[in-house]
This record gives sequence, C-alpha cells and structure tokens, in this order.
Amino acid sequence: MSLYQHHILPRLTDWAMGQAVLSDFRSRVVVGARGCVLEIGIGSGRNLPFYGGEATEVVGVDPSPELLALARRAAAVTPHPVKLIEQTAEQLPFSDSSFDTAVVTWSLCSIPDPVAALREARRVLRPGGQLRFVEHGLAPDPGVRRWQHRLTPVWSRCAGGCHLDRKMDDLIHAAGFRITDLKAGYVPGIRLLGFMYEGCACRQSG
Repeated sequence: MSLYQHHILPRLTDWAMGQAVLSDFRSRVVVGARGCVLEIGIGSGRNLPFYGGEATEVVGVDPSPELLALARRAAAVTPHPVKLIEQTAEQLPFSDSSFDTAVVTWSLCSIPDPVAALREARRVLRPGGQLRFVEHGLAPDPGVRRWQHRLTPVWSRCAGGCHLDRKMDDLIHAAGFRITDLKAGYVPGIRLLGFMYEGCACRQSG
C-alpha cells in the first residue's frame, strides 16, 4: 500500500480534483474568500487560481507531502501570497481568531474526525469570520444512501479515507457553525459521488 498511498493515490487525487465539472463550484465558493484565508485540505492547490482580489493571503494545510509538492507548483504562479503547511486539520498550529475566512472543498469526506477539524476552523476564525464550503456527501434518496453506506468501507480504503455517506450540513452544525447559505443537489449524471453540499457558514459566539 505504501507505493499506492505515496505515489499513485496523490496523482489520482489531483486528476480527480481537476475535472472540469468541479470548476463552477470552485468559482462560486473560493472567489468569495476575503482577507487572510485558511484552506483546509488544500491538496494539490487546485483552488489557488480561483481566489479573488479580496483574498490577501492563503494559508493551506494538508497532511500529504506529495500533494503539497504539487501545490507548491500552483503557488509559484499565484498572485496571492501562499503558505503551505504539512498538518492534519484536527490540530491547527494557529492562534485563536487568526483568519478572516476558512475554505474547505471536498476534504471533509476524508478527514478522520471532520467535526474536530471544523471546530478547529471555528477556533481560528475571527469574530464574523466565514466558512465557505463545497463537499460531496450523503444523498437524500434512500436507494442512493443504501449504496453509499454499503460501499463506503471499501471505497474509503481505496480513496484515501474518503467517505461517501457523511451528512455535511449536520457536521458543520455540530462544530458550532450557523449555516447562512446552503445549496444541495446532484451533479447531473453522478449519484453516489455527486450529491453536493455548497454554501457558507459563520462562527457562532461562545
């Protein structure tokens, strides 16, 4: 598995995340990030070209050194200052209230403890800070859900820990965020991997 995990899987992940069908999601979610931005699970840096002029700096964390090596190439041609850190999302090495925006795209599916990661994101966001997200997850249709539950144990082992059956809005609420905008629906022609949760949330006080 070492050869697969360290050489094949990062390339497959980068290829999958580069599919054209995802670009519209990125442009809506990422372009609205402002100020100092934390990107959770930055991977190979596919979001970097989508940051708009209101983003002053992007700090990306990811546990994969192989994906971060690819992200450094993307960062080299990005107009925004970019800092990349090899780090799990459940324990962020930042002070409280350090960021204006947190961005997470198709990463909560594979983080071992997504609620812990989201709580950390909430901790490091400044008051009034925003979480901007797009994730695939648990579908509303019973037949699709059954297959998502059945396939997740095998899929997760092959796809870097990716879960098909996480209900993303519930995870975000559980971490202490208030969702202010949510769009959910299938990508046309894709069912098991194609139910998307897209939106924004703000950190609640307390």
